[in-house]
Amino acid sequence: MHKLIILRGNSGSGKTSAAKELQKKFGRNTMLISHDMIRMEMLFAKDEEALPLIANLLKYGRKNSEVTILEGILDSEQYRPLFETAVSEYGENIFAYYYDLPFEETLLRHETKPNKSDFGEEDLRRWWKEKDFIGIIPEKIITKDMSLSETVDMIFNNVSGG
Repeated sequence: MHKLIILRGNSGSGKTSAAKELQKKFGRNTMLISHDMIRMEMLFAKDEEALPLIANLLKYGRKNSEVTILEGILDSEQYRPLFETAVSEYGENIFAYYYDLPFEETLLRHETKPNKSDFGEEDLRRWWKEKDFIGIIPEKIITKDMSLSETVDMIFNNVSGG
């Protein structure tokens, strides 16, 4: 059974770190789709230009991977067609999580990132969206009190049925 994990939230939440750890924990045949990697590094494009490729990668993941992990800010309105594709491809096998953290927490976490000098507080404030839930896919909430290892273990257990 092919499963999709979606990790969403504001910049600096911890999505990428959790996604990488989950990919290691699930092991071989786990595909990681990083919104930032596709949009900023592969395509050097705007969100709407990246959407078709990400949708195609979701379809590829369903056909070729046991677990596909999609992580990114993924604005709920802008990426609604992607979430609709996810539902049509994966059905009930979607495990979605939203990092619902205070802005101040994302600032603190941003300071621990290797690319912290690429953008700062002003950018984070401009990108900030409060409680940007998908709506068509139920999301479990990840809070600031959950450590990276607790988050990864929770998601792994949810997805693997443990």
